[in-house]
Amino acid sequence: MRVGTYNVRGLKDSVPALVRVITAMRADVLCVQEAPRLLYWRGRRQALAEAAGMRVAAGGRLGGVSVYVGPRARVLHAEHHVLKIFLGLEIRAVAIAVVELDGVRLAVASVHLDLNAAARFHHAVEALARLEAVASRFGAAPVLCGDVNEQSDAPTWRYLAGRLVDAYAWAPRGDGLTFTARQPRKRIDGVFAGAGVRVTGCGGTGAAGDDLIAATDHLPVLAELAPDPR
Repeated sequence: MRVGTYNVRGLKDSVPALVRVITAMRADVLCVQEAPRLLYWRGRRQALAEAAGMRVAAGGRLGGVSVYVGPRARVLHAEHHVLKIFLGLEIRAVAIAVVELDGVRLAVASVHLDLNAAARFHHAVEALARLEAVASRFGAAPVLCGDVNEQSDAPTWRYLAGRLVDAYAWAPRGDGLTFTARQPRKRIDGVFAGAGVRVTGCGGTGAAGDDLIAATDHLPVLAELAPDPR
């Protein structure tokens, strides 16, 4: 099972390059951040998904997060929640889709956390609580993906990695750096997996380097997951 995360910067860069990158990922589930959220936002999200052979499973306008699924995934449930609003800061949200792949259920959440440290931590706790509640209700393995906006030695990342498995840290491929796409020096995007699955690999994609630079300012992360019977 291939689960990825990708900040697409509101489709402000080369959309053809973005489509090629997403297609090359061959993800069964892709969590998107900075999805279009203004004029014709639904149609633009759908057009991007369809161009890459996927469909939109979850996500509302506020917060700019979505969950896309590939043809192998059966969508069982979807929801979208605005997270606590902090005055003066951007509105943040979580999009959650419950999908079934080869008989395995995953509850997958897409988040884009804040630049403000206090808001970032609060939203991570809130989003994970919502994800875990959905996962429990549907008997699914929880997977949280997104742009964390901090690195692995900072409090919010450590919180998420303490509750779930940081997929790249568990089974790394490549250097793991995701920002900026042109000069990657930080790992601020991640996939975190919970009980019910094990990580067999995590890192970048097979997309062309020129496309990765042209598509958006982040690099995608792709995790390979397998059922864990424990």
